[in-house]
Amino acid sequence: MRRLLALLLATTALPALAETIPAESRITAVTVYPDGAKITREVDFTTASAGAHDLLVTDLPGGTETRLMQLSGSAGISFGAFSLRSDRLPPRPEALTPEQEAAKTALDAAKAAERSALAAVEAVQARITAANASAAFLTSFSGTLPDSATPESLKAMAEMVGRETLAAAEAAARAKADLWAAQDALEQAQKARAEAQAAYDALPAGDSAYTALSVAVDTAEAGPGKITITHYVDGAGWRPVYDLNLTRAGGNHLAIDRAVMVSQDTGEDWAGVALTLSTSRPADQAAPSALWPDLRRIGPEPSSEDYARVTEAMPGGGAMMEVEPAMVPAPVTATAAIEGDTVVYPYPGTVDIASGVEDLRLPLDRIETAPVVYAKAVPRWDRSAFVMAEFVNPGDEPLLPGEALIFREGVLVGSQYLDLIAPGAEADLPFGALETLRISRDMPQRDSGQTGFLSTSNEASETAVLKLENLGSESWPVRVYDQIPYSEQSDLTITLSADPAPTVQDVDGQRGIQQWDFDLAAGEKREISLSYRMRWPEGMVLQ
Repeated sequence: MRRLLALLLATTALPALAETIPAESRITAVTVYPDGAKITREVDFTTASAGAHDLLVTDLPGGTETRLMQLSGSAGISFGAFSLRSDRLPPRPEALTPEQEAAKTALDAAKAAERSALAAVEAVQARITAANASAAFLTSFSGTLPDSATPESLKAMAEMVGRETLAAAEAAARAKADLWAAQDALEQAQKARAEAQAAYDALPAGDSAYTALSVAVDTAEAGPGKITITHYVDGAGWRPVYDLNLTRAGGNHLAIDRAVMVSQDTGEDWAGVALTLSTSRPADQAAPSALWPDLRRIGPEPSSEDYARVTEAMPGGGAMMEVEPAMVPAPVTATAAIEGDTVVYPYPGTVDIASGVEDLRLPLDRIETAPVVYAKAVPRWDRSAFVMAEFVNPGDEPLLPGEALIFREGVLVGSQYLDLIAPGAEADLPFGALETLRISRDMPQRDSGQTGFLSTSNEASETAVLKLENLGSESWPVRVYDQIPYSEQSDLTITLSADPAPTVQDVDGQRGIQQWDFDLAAGEKREISLSYRMRWPEGMVLQ
């Protein structure tokens, strides 16, 4: 029986153990979203034979998730299961780029020079210590004179002590002079080492906390192969920034220079990658919210006794408690999303973006348009008018929300957050205060000495005078805005009196907002008289 079993084992073909192939990846392309990024990396490897292998990619950043990963391979390669390993990883050699090799060589040389300079300083300090010790010994000598001492021998001994003390002091002085030069050399060596270290640290580096990807691959034949890994990460994003420049010489002109700020904190540097910016928001809500049935019941109205019994039975001695519906889940809220098709911006060339240390500003393009320019005056709150540019987005894509620097005639006048402007949509942009157009809102006194606002038990009124003066040398189209109260109750009536009459009432559907349009010539003054009266029945209170 044992002989038969041994024969069967010897003649049965057993499956061979899969070969483990360690490999490293390189990032070739990155698509950055407003929140997050899609990273594409390629892995080249070589198999000694066809068949099953275990490919171990050892340089994925920590925090990579398999559920957010996709794999594809070159012809003749098929995939089985794959998993991520963050523990018991094989040692990973330090792979340096030519730039890193050169920087590391320079850093090693700077460290060696620093050590030599430090040794030189220590050698000089040793000379000073030895000379000072010799001088101290000679000056403190007080030994017993020999019985055979003669005046000549005592004189010779004294001369020898003086001579040797002088020599020791001169040696100490020379050593101190050498110490200053040695300390200067050490300081320069330390500075050079710090600069070399900074240059080395500034180069792209791999992630120190990495994860290994284990992939079961099957190759049709031996030789080189390639797989492409696509995975999604947090810790990256981009935001638009704008430079808006308004000029009026030779006709109104608005130039919108667009750029983006890209940053990433993924744990690994991106070096020489193809960059694409996408307005898609995969991290946001992707499905519509759900509605839940809302069951309502009616019953007899409880009496005061029933209400007292219910409230006394409540925890807290009858204190009211807010009861949440049992079957209604918490509402899902989403941030603002871009309507319409996704817009992407492939950036020409390749870019380098270090992890966690920089915001990379990339220019996009310029949009030019001829806006309608006017001065907007709000005398209720401001003391000068503001330049405004009204324009229509002439492009086929939206202007995304972002920070904008505001320039007028090439001079920086402020900053503004730019809201989303859809293609073909109209927008108003501010371009700073117009100091030459002064405005005020006065409430003249009545004959009785009271101010422009009067109130009684069932009536209130206000009178105001809006004043504008153009102190500049050019005419401006002006839009003046003020407000009066409005009512949605028939018992509360509000009447308006204005001279001149408003050009527009209830501006943009805002009840009570009044607008006056006119041109204000250089040196011209204008006044607008505005008053309103509110009446309500006796016994009611104005709120």
